Amino acid sequence: MTLSVYLSGEIHTNWREEIMEGCRAAGLDVAFTGPVTDHAASDDCGVAIMGAEADKFWHDHKSAKLNAIRTRKGLADADIVVVRFGEKYKQWNAAFDAGQAAALGRSLIVMHCLEHQHALKEVDAAALAVVETAQQVVQCLTYVQRGTLPSTE
Repeated sequence: MTLSVYLSGEIHTNWREEIMEGCRAAGLDVAFTGPVTDHAASDDCGVAIMGAEADKFWHDHKSAKLNAIRTRKGLADADIVVVRFGEKYKQWNAAFDAGQAAALGRSLIVMHCLEHQHALKEVDAAALAVVETAQQVVQCLTYVQRGTLPSTE
């Protein structure tokens, strides 16, 4: 069975690549989607396509709505949504994506460091798995797809 996995969350580290490479190395049948991770493109897509705005609120509003088209489609089509909360920035959009995924009934894996455990307790409560590393995500996906546990070697 091919799993469709949407990778949401912070864009400042290579966690997405680690998960994708880990799944390739494990020979998993997984199709990945996600948001636009080019920060400048994501921030400016609305005005680049629909025209400039003098007010930063409307500049951001246009881009947020355009990005939401991609996000809604990705979340709706996903079997599993992985949401990563990074350590440096507050990812309000990631929390919103996690809430949407839960509302859509998507299986949710949340990834964050221990220091964010208290702040994300409600998000964690909606998740079916809470992990700290990309390798743990790969192990979760391996178990879901194959029903096998990680090697103890």
